[in-house]
Amino acid sequence: MKPVVVRNIQRADASAVATMQNLGVSTVHEALGRSGLMKPYIRPIWSGAQIAGPAVTILAQPGDNWMIHVAVEQCQKGDVVVLGCTADNTDGMFGELLATSLNARGVKGLIIDAGCRDVRALHEMSFPVWSRAISAKGTVKATLGAINVPVVCAGVNVEPGDVVVADDDGVVVVPRKLAVETARTAQKRHDDEDGKRKQLAAGVLGLDMYKMREPLEKAGLRYVEKPEDV
Repeated sequence: MKPVVVRNIQRADASAVATMQNLGVSTVHEALGRSGLMKPYIRPIWSGAQIAGPAVTILAQPGDNWMIHVAVEQCQKGDVVVLGCTADNTDGMFGELLATSLNARGVKGLIIDAGCRDVRALHEMSFPVWSRAISAKGTVKATLGAINVPVVCAGVNVEPGDVVVADDDGVVVVPRKLAVETARTAQKRHDDEDGKRKQLAAGVLGLDMYKMREPLEKAGLRYVEKPEDV
């Protein structure tokens, strides 16, 4: 790994980002062919946030938050910071002061494959974080990493400028070049589901709406009237 900061990155289409933020992780994940979803150990430190934005990436050493300070300068309004570690780590690498700095740059949130602390303060300031762990353990500033290079975060490869969508369901990453297409597919899926939602609310059974009865019968499902008929 070369200790480098890439200053200029191509960010995903802004309208596609806005669409995916409104639709949320589950719909976007399905629209992307059920790919791009980070491992479920990455969880929001407080519930209710829903964000999407282009990724500013950090490759950091475990227990060392030096490169987060370096990354702040490279952030633009609407970005989402994504931090991957060179080794597994749960130390509290991010807290209130760094969040204040990112907030001032208009960053929407942080995804960190490591620990986070100052949870109450972060909630009070409405800065969302999705992390591997919550830990008060402090960190150092001793070893270089890299900014805006490809990183692996919670099992997903993240390129600078990719779309990061995060909510209570988790985090999904959409490659920048697929952003517009994925947003379009996700919107269509949402619109289709809205029609189905209305049918289900009116009492229509999923068995009938999805035409499941015949394939269930072909698969061998039987209905009997009494337990002794089994």
